[in-house]
Amino acid sequence: MSPSPQNTAKPPPQHWAEIGEKTFITGIWLLFWVHKLLGRWPFRLCLYPVIAAQWLSRPALRHASMQYLQRLEAATGALGHTPSWQDSLKHLALFAETILDKLLAVSGRYHFSNVRTEGRETFYATAEQGLGGIIITAHLGCLELCRAMAEDTGKIRLNILVHTQHARRFNQLLKQLNPGNDLQLIEVSEVGPATAVLLSEKITAGEYIVIAGDRIPVFASQTVQADFLGHSAPFPAGPYILASLLKCPLYLLGCIHEGHGYNIHFETLASSVILPRKQRNEAMAGYAAQYAQALTALLKRSPYDWFNFFAFWDQTRDKH
Repeated sequence: MSPSPQNTAKPPPQHWAEIGEKTFITGIWLLFWVHKLLGRWPFRLCLYPVIAAQWLSRPALRHASMQYLQRLEAATGALGHTPSWQDSLKHLALFAETILDKLLAVSGRYHFSNVRTEGRETFYATAEQGLGGIIITAHLGCLELCRAMAEDTGKIRLNILVHTQHARRFNQLLKQLNPGNDLQLIEVSEVGPATAVLLSEKITAGEYIVIAGDRIPVFASQTVQADFLGHSAPFPAGPYILASLLKCPLYLLGCIHEGHGYNIHFETLASSVILPRKQRNEAMAGYAAQYAQALTALLKRSPYDWFNFFAFWDQTRDKH
């Protein structure tokens, strides 16, 4: 069944930070206690009305979900059929299930036997040499599993860059579930000299800076254009500028659903990021394109796992 016109009408472009997530996250937080007391299936039964209400009441969410699914199918054939409104609901439902898994992972209640990894050996071998780096992630799957596993092994120290208060609040909520975790949050609106010095000290100490590569920071920030699922899209230049300034490797860390659990994917994007003065923009666009290609490869394997519920390709860039 094809989505109805009212479900796909294009809303005005909006920066992702202007889209409130608090109500939805609060609802999932309450459902976490349903899961804790009754188990996963009662959680799912309570979840369906929450999903339906969110999907019906938020046209921008419906449009963004359908736009992504349609472009993914056109570019990769990952779904194997024309996306419908049922696929959009499935997309949102997987996000809600993933929120629950985030809470379970941080609280120590997720079974890591359901998690597989790929590319971890090379990454850990470099980490054991005391070499820090920039880890570029995406809003993909359950990255809190990566954090929990890193803390469990004690080999990796992560510093998460967050750009908004709601991201900080959610991460603090996760920390409440496990006060003993070693997660370090660095809230920044822009990377000024003081922040650059702090990040440099972290890298020198063999730690890792984690930054999302698929969301433009709230305030003025340089972006580059790269092809993503057959359409030009804006990507933040920050991860590549930081890796160049701090003279450190750039890694991709992704997480996708696989079987009854997850697959955590490690990949080296660049052992060093070089931004020649005269070809600076072109070089950054090249790194962004490499990131977009790696992200596409993961989404082809797990098409419902990308959780950017805003008009990613239509973001206004003149104000941000």
